[in-house]
Amino acid sequence: MIERQGNYLKHVLHGEIKARKDARLSATLVSLYEQLSEVIAQTEPAAMALENVFYGKNVRSLIKQAQVRGVVIFSGADHDVAVFEYSPLEVKKAVVGYGRAEKRQVQVMVRAILKLPEIPPADAADALAAAICHANFLKDKAI
Repeated sequence: MIERQGNYLKHVLHGEIKARKDARLSATLVSLYEQLSEVIAQTEPAAMALENVFYGKNVRSLIKQAQVRGVVIFSGADHDVAVFEYSPLEVKKAVVGYGRAEKRQVQVMVRAILKLPEIPPADAADALAAAICHANFLKDKAI
């Protein structure tokens, strides 16, 4: 989570929701919804931003990714939070300046942009990058 203060972006919090390896998918999705709902209730975000599903070789993992994204989108909608989606290319371009950047480059730039004391974990950096992308996108729009 980030906050836009004029032309500056301020880090609020970040983390990762990890599923238990032995958990059923249905239980994992319910847990994800509950944990996201708790974060939304505590922080009252104005918007949520996430990456669109992208092409991959492993169809099973893409299906799971789509199911998780559905829960994330539903969590926002269920709490009256607008949800915005960006392609991985848009997110990387907004953060690194290059749409084909590597994960490590995104992590390093997220750290720099948000003035974090250390590089965030990969998944948290991806989420923060989507938030940065959204904040930059809104800069060009009349609110």
